[in-house]
Amino acid sequence: MNSSSELWDLRVDKVIADLKKGIRADGRKVDDMRKVVITEDVSKNANGEARVKLGETEVVAGVKMILGEPYPDSPDQGSISVGAELLPFADPEFETGPPREAAIELSRVVDRGIRESGAVDFKSLSIVEGEQCWIGFVDIYPLNNDGNLFDACGIAALKALQGAQLPKVEDGKAVKGEYAGKIKLNAQPVLNTFAKIGSVVVADPTISEEKAMNARFSVAVTEADHITAFQKGLSGSFSVSEIDSAIDIALKNSKQIRKLL
Repeated sequence: MNSSSELWDLRVDKVIADLKKGIRADGRKVDDMRKVVITEDVSKNANGEARVKLGETEVVAGVKMILGEPYPDSPDQGSISVGAELLPFADPEFETGPPREAAIELSRVVDRGIRESGAVDFKSLSIVEGEQCWIGFVDIYPLNNDGNLFDACGIAALKALQGAQLPKVEDGKAVKGEYAGKIKLNAQPVLNTFAKIGSVVVADPTISEEKAMNARFSVAVTEADHITAFQKGLSGSFSVSEIDSAIDIALKNSKQIRKLL
């Protein structure tokens, strides 16, 4: 066992011992999120962008809109896809190379929360039915991982989409530096993630709490209190009452996040 593993073992032991006493290392209650700070205008090259700090976890998201052909089964709609890249400068445990399971799961959970909410009006991204539409790529890059990348990336993706502008189109081509307006959003889905550590469920886990957790649960909810996505991770389980409680907390915490959007 190397010194890094030994250090994490000590941190995990302390997290578990403290939670048995009802204590979290940073003094939060089990249902509290860390402070959220959102910064815009972090890139001149993206059509929309946002930088989000969730405690010490920090991510940046950018939206790039390109012209393309619609899918055959939705000829009157454009599309949006989310991708996340986990690089070593954000966390030494991340590796360079093709996306691994953690990056794929992160991308899909954030994507699903936005897509299934109906937040993006895909028909508004159509230019010529069956021929041309806008295709949006939401690229997310963690800058520092101190736990709960799911929620930080979810907030960053949503904020970047809120400010994303559609370039003006003339003769089938995008006009550089000119814009026709912003992407129309119909909802504000906010992702909320919980960790189960022993018999205690905590909101917005730090990286030490993630190392100690035996199960993870993420839920995306809208301002209309609609649930748009679920994701359960790891081998542990949640009881029905724990899931119900997590959803109630998600609805409460999401309202606070939306005040910042």
